[in-house]
Amino acid sequence: MEEDKHNPTEQVEHPTHYQSGKIEVIDIIDEFNLDFSLGNVIKYVLRCGKKDDDVTELKKAMWYLKHKIELILKEKNKEGS
Repeated sequence: MEEDKHNPTEQVEHPTHYQSGKIEVIDIIDEFNLDFSLGNVIKYVLRCGKKDDDVTELKKAMWYLKHKIELILKEKNKEGS
C-alpha cells in the first residue's frame, strides 16, 4: 500500500513504514499482547530501512530492549527483597 501524502488519515492510521503486505506492525503487537517496551522493539525492527536510517532504527529497538530488561531485573530484585 503506497502512502498517500495528501491523505492525513492514511499517514496516521496506516503508514507504509509500518506495513508489509497485509500485515501491520500493530497487528503483531496486539496478537502477541506485547507491552509498550516490547511493542516498540518490534516496531523499530520491522520498520528498519523504511523510515529513518537502519542504524538509528536498530539503536531505538535496542534502547527499548535494554529498558525492558532493566524493568524485569528491577522487579526480580523487589521480589527477592
